[in-house]
This record gives sequence, C-alpha cells and structure tokens, in this order.
Amino acid sequence: MAASERKVRVLVAKVGLDGHDVGARVIARGLLDAGMEVIYTGLRRTPEQVVRAALEEDVDVIGISILSGAHLTLLPRLRQLLSEAGAQDIGLIAGGVIPQEDIGPLKEAGVNEIFLSGTPVPEVVHYIKERYGDRT
Repeated sequence: MAASERKVRVLVAKVGLDGHDVGARVIARGLLDAGMEVIYTGLRRTPEQVVRAALEEDVDVIGISILSGAHLTLLPRLRQLLSEAGAQDIGLIAGGVIPQEDIGPLKEAGVNEIFLSGTPVPEVVHYIKERYGDRT
C-alpha cells in the first residue's frame, strides 16, 4: 500500500465512569465499514490511558464517547496531555450527551468537533475522512 493510501487510524475511547458503550461501538463499526483502522479502548479509561494508547497506536484522531457529564473536565485534559506529549496534531473529537452551550468552550479548549447524540454515523465518517484522510 502506497503512503498516500494509508488508512485513517482512529482511537475510540470511553473516559471516566461511563458504563454504556453502545454508541461508541456503533461508531467504531461504522468507521471500520468505511475503511478506517479502529482501535477501541473499552470502558472507564483515564485521559492518560487514552493518550498513551493514541501515541502507541500512531492514530490520526481520537474519538471520545461521553455520557457522564464530565466532558468539560475530561476533554480539555485530553487535549492538554496530547500537547504535553508533542502530539497536538492528533485530532480530538467527541460525541454523546453534551449540552449545546458547552460546545463553544470545548472547541476553545481544543476539541476539534462535537457530534451530539443521534448524529448519523455517515456524518461522522464524512467529517473524519475530510479532516484526517489525507495525513500521510
């Protein structure tokens, strides 16, 4: 496979105490079906564990599924850890239960995109392919 044909690598993660991962699994399956490489970390990961896995797996983007209400704490922490590791080029997107009024502060904190609960999988696929698909 030529370098220009490298598949987009996505780490899908659940941070914090969320115990529900159906949405994360649906997104992961949709990304796989769209031809991306997907690494799923499982439930209840710390930001440190997620960043470590992202670095080890050489991903293009981290997709966080969050339902716990801790998004204003956990997502900026992820971006901070990525920056500290010199990996600010790794994308950070999130989806789940995130109030509309929190989207602005999250984007200011370095979250690249927010997908609210119920966003169709093809919309997420399209965004990732457009934003991260040509990173060889």
